[in-house]
Amino acid sequence: MDNHNHGSTEKAKRPRILISVDMEGVSGIVHPRETNPDGYDYGRARALMTAEANAAVAGVLDAEPGAEVWVADAHGSYRNLLPEEVDRRARLVRGKPRPLGMLGGIDERTDAVLFVGYHVRAGAGPGVLAHTMSDALLDVRVDGRSLGEIGLNAAMAGHLGVPVILLSGDDAACAEVRELVPGVRTVAVKEALGQFAAAGLHPEEARERLRRAAAEAVAGREEVRPFALSGPLTVEVDLAAAHTVDLAVLVPGVTRTGGPRSARTVAFTAPDFAQAYRVVLLLVQLGSIRPA
Repeated sequence: MDNHNHGSTEKAKRPRILISVDMEGVSGIVHPRETNPDGYDYGRARALMTAEANAAVAGVLDAEPGAEVWVADAHGSYRNLLPEEVDRRARLVRGKPRPLGMLGGIDERTDAVLFVGYHVRAGAGPGVLAHTMSDALLDVRVDGRSLGEIGLNAAMAGHLGVPVILLSGDDAACAEVRELVPGVRTVAVKEALGQFAAAGLHPEEARERLRRAAAEAVAGREEVRPFALSGPLTVEVDLAAAHTVDLAVLVPGVTRTGGPRSARTVAFTAPDFAQAYRVVLLLVQLGSIRPA
């Protein structure tokens, strides 16, 4: 009992905050040539992404100077943030594959998570660079509810008892998270005009707003409840390629559905969201395999 109390006291004195940083929702970014390593403007996008991550770190520490801040690079290869430019007060999680994907570094000790640079789910919007995990997945439905990266990551955090207290991205992404997490703070750094177009804030203005909102979110984190989904859960995934379906059904428990989209839809039942999340991550990886 004494050890438990000691741990609780340490957590209260030094909160642990995770900042998960994607790229598509960063101010100034609108096109795949900016978000992909072979794109002509990828270097600039990396710098913009790193600067917004740092703004969030600064906001967290404005509110809680003693906080333990983890930053998870959560875009593509998970090797986009410029390590030497990341705020030295934060710990950087980068590289893949890794446990819990975009939420690398999260566990039951984490007090709250911030989503920076996030985007709307596939098929929704208009939203800048809308997709769900990868182009291999057209939709993910959990007990019939369509969830994109925002919902899937929020639910995984919620499974661990961790609330999502802030999201930055375009206006569509902000609206998506507000439907899932009452009380979450949002920073719309751009207004989506289409898949590859937006009217955005100047990056410096976006960072200033993000820093202020991060501080407010951390200060008021007790007001936000985790987005938790109780199992067992039925998960349906619409896959873009027929050969990915052929690979997916090799996974124990994954089957083709009997519905109208059965040619491209697989389904499975998970006892809890942690398992559902891991199977979805596996399907993303299977979607990257091309026929020989």
